[in-house]
Amino acid sequence: MEPRIVLGIETSCDETAAAVLENGKDILGSVIASQIDIHSEYGGIVPEIASRKHVEAIHPVVQSALAEADLGFHDVDAVAVTQGPGLVGSLVVGLSFAKAAALAAGKVLIGVNHVQAHLLSVFLENAAPPEFPFVGLVVSGGHTSLYLVRSFLNIELLGQTRDDAAGEAFDKVAKVLGLPYPGGPVISKLAENGDIRRFKFPRARLPETPCDFSFSGLKTAVMQQVRNMEHKGQIVPVEDVCASFQEAVVDILIEKTLAAAAEYGVSCIAVSGGVASNMCLRRDMLNRAQESGLKCHFPKQEFCTDNAAMVALAGYHLLKEGMSIGPDADVYSRLPL
Repeated sequence: MEPRIVLGIETSCDETAAAVLENGKDILGSVIASQIDIHSEYGGIVPEIASRKHVEAIHPVVQSALAEADLGFHDVDAVAVTQGPGLVGSLVVGLSFAKAAALAAGKVLIGVNHVQAHLLSVFLENAAPPEFPFVGLVVSGGHTSLYLVRSFLNIELLGQTRDDAAGEAFDKVAKVLGLPYPGGPVISKLAENGDIRRFKFPRARLPETPCDFSFSGLKTAVMQQVRNMEHKGQIVPVEDVCASFQEAVVDILIEKTLAAAAEYGVSCIAVSGGVASNMCLRRDMLNRAQESGLKCHFPKQEFCTDNAAMVALAGYHLLKEGMSIGPDADVYSRLPL
């Protein structure tokens, strides 16, 4: 089937999002309802609160996206919805709404892998998108993974985090430093005035599985440094800690991505996910890629965090290959093996 209009729905974590995509490239409407202000009070995502807020927001968000596109539900050819991975309660809200809407209107229903959608976000509103094959790095609060992307649907996992995701490490370090949630933007801002050489924090390279990541040791090293200084009555140089920590994370993300590109003989890399909006990562990855003779792609800032346009795009390509789901489909919290 060659779908023309795809409605995308995203509720994998704490953003309720809907978008309308035409012909796999033109975004006619896109709406995102964020819960950051709600969860910042608790220093992180509270799953039960997230799912309840999705219930409140999903219908008006979908209606707003359709209104922005100046379309009704009857104009939609298919509904693409994030099926996983993510928070189960949040995913259930999105999938249940999509099932009911698609069944009532006689529309095709497509289940989308959230991480695959992030990989494809670099094709949104990009006049010069990456060429296949490319190495894709997805780096966010829940995922840090490397993929070999041969086509829109032919995607091979090369490696992933063994413990904390990069974004999760940012949040936990921010909490240790007494900084607000989410930690990534705050640490990035403070790091601008910090000394990246003040602290030598560890980089986990994992030679036996070079495409895998580990950030728990780095996180622990930062925690110990801060606590030792506090125990001695010393003033913690927060900006320097942020700069040194961020430098360690960015170093290992770049090193492993470029190594994977060399290993698999590709000339193009792409970085997506929430942490892809980090300006230090964007700058240094682009510079290092250029030095290595590689083309490097990032999504626009608005497509780095969770959004429904990327879900609609993934759904568009899935449906072109005849892949859809039925009313008995369920969500999954983790990536299928």
